[in-house]
Amino acid sequence: MPSELSPYKFYQYWLNSSDEDAEKYIKIFTFLEEQEIKSLVETHTEQPHLRQLQKRLAQEITTMVHSQADFENAEKASTILYSKSFKADIQTLDEATFLDVFEGVPTAEVSKSLLESGLDMIAALSAETNFLASNGEARRALKENSISVNKEKVGESYKISSTDLINDTYVIINRGKRSTFIIRVV
Repeated sequence: MPSELSPYKFYQYWLNSSDEDAEKYIKIFTFLEEQEIKSLVETHTEQPHLRQLQKRLAQEITTMVHSQADFENAEKASTILYSKSFKADIQTLDEATFLDVFEGVPTAEVSKSLLESGLDMIAALSAETNFLASNGEARRALKENSISVNKEKVGESYKISSTDLINDTYVIINRGKRSTFIIRVV
């Protein structure tokens, strides 16, 4: 595992360890006492869905390799993606962590002047960004109710404005659960 990964990606790597690997790794890569490890393994065996073993492994190794602050940022970023108050919570991430979380996500830049009168959803999905192939595809997606702006469902009449900006620069658009796009306002 290369330590030159960002703290968020590093944290995610260890957090996503299998049960067997997590038990092995926590013994090898941490300085936890034997009794504490046994206790964690027992807790994990009783309630594997809580993933306590993986969470502690990710915490210990991320803190050791990066820092406590980097671990806290990575953990916060990880929970924000599924937060009920997504827009408010994501504002608390620094830009580097935000960009790290959304690394590889298709991004398009639009002028801030487009947001002054409101950027309509068809243009936000196709004409201005090319996220979707055509205006027709954008209309279909909106009619299917599969489009979200900053994790809130929107319809064709919705206009993206400066109130939608995250850290005064970004807007996150989702099509369903699998497709995410970022609009960067310059």
